Amino acid sequence: MARAASKPKKEISMEEALWKSADKLRGSVEPAEYKHVVLSLFFLKFASDKFEAQRKAISEKYGEKFVDNVAFYTKDNVFFLPEISRWSFIMENAKQDDIALKIDTALYTIEKANPALKGALPDNYYSRLHIDTAKLASLLDEIDKINTGDKENDIIGRIYEYFLSKFALAEGKGKGEFYTPKCIVNLIAEIIEPYDGILYDPCCGSGGMFVQSMKFVEAHHGNKKKVSIYGQEYTNTTYKLCKMNLAIRGISANLGEMAANTFTNDQHKDLKADYIMANPPFNQKEWRADNELIDDPRWDGYEVPPTSNANYGWILNIVSKLSQNGVAGFLLANGALSDDGTELKIRRQLIENNLVEAIIILPRNLFYTTDISVTLWILNKNKKARVVEENGEIKRFRNREREILFMDLRQMGRSAASDASVSEQRTVKTASRRP
Repeated sequence: MARAASKPKKEISMEEALWKSADKLRGSVEPAEYKHVVLSLFFLKFASDKFEAQRKAISEKYGEKFVDNVAFYTKDNVFFLPEISRWSFIMENAKQDDIALKIDTALYTIEKANPALKGALPDNYYSRLHIDTAKLASLLDEIDKINTGDKENDIIGRIYEYFLSKFALAEGKGKGEFYTPKCIVNLIAEIIEPYDGILYDPCCGSGGMFVQSMKFVEAHHGNKKKVSIYGQEYTNTTYKLCKMNLAIRGISANLGEMAANTFTNDQHKDLKADYIMANPPFNQKEWRADNELIDDPRWDGYEVPPTSNANYGWILNIVSKLSQNGVAGFLLANGALSDDGTELKIRRQLIENNLVEAIIILPRNLFYTTDISVTLWILNKNKKARVVEENGEIKRFRNREREILFMDLRQMGRSAASDASVSEQRTVKTASRRP
């Protein structure tokens, strides 16, 4: 009798596999903490894989006697890892009862040896969680399968966002915070073209905007060293995650002295940025007290943004940071286009000041954590006719004062789950910035 054909094994995504492994920790770890447990381990693997690749390259080019020379690693923005900090060592000891302590020791050793990571990695974290050794070993096995050589995606951001989506009611969704998918960051980068100058994100989260922007510069054969990165993040754990995310990619950034509220403790008060990219928390309520920030210089020339919603507080913060020729691309909930009262007065003033370049309503379902349709705002401090050189190319901009480009893309694109793409990227760029 013929044997029945076996059903094909169902493929699951990297994010789902990690979640299933992390979910086995329930009891020792709260679901809201899963992402932090997973991401620090992923950092170890990512840093170790880069170290091993560099070690092999050094051996092949200079010989074995140079493989332990720290300078041969730091010159290429690769962390030198002592043996106890390497992923191979962690995996060899994954089934040992003291594996949590070995992980903590590895993270401590890496941070101590690399100033760029100061304050970024968890301190004595895994030992304090008292995770069952078998469950932790299972999670390590899952992380061991990840291809850290995927240069196209912000894997840390993807994992972070997926885990947020699985626990969205407790954090993230309830706060209006959403990781920005690669397709949207690419769209913003294609429009504002951050090739040369200061790039700023006032609510930088895990640093995904910066990661994808640097990939944009590389893809267009630009020089990453010509871009200076500044950012600020309110949540301490996310601030550390951002430092970690940028550090393992060799991206230098000034994220301020600490995690802090952009409105009440601006870490870059005198900054003037050539490019601003942002995805602020949507419709943030009670972001300031009634008598707070009334005379803040960021509102000069405009009405004071109302306490009921921070959307226009974010807009004016961005406007205040733009340099003479600065351009910004940022996301807001669609409702920001129709708010009346004080917001209407601010919106009218932005138009009268010739700051609004384009308003682009994006497709729905671009985020893991919400199906909301959002608007991409493009602000430009200089819409006059001019000739400039960008990334070795001469560009001639016509006068666009008193003009605003509107595009409604709600019926276009695919969901974030299928690596959404908006096909009109180059059309938007052409229409919004060129003759």
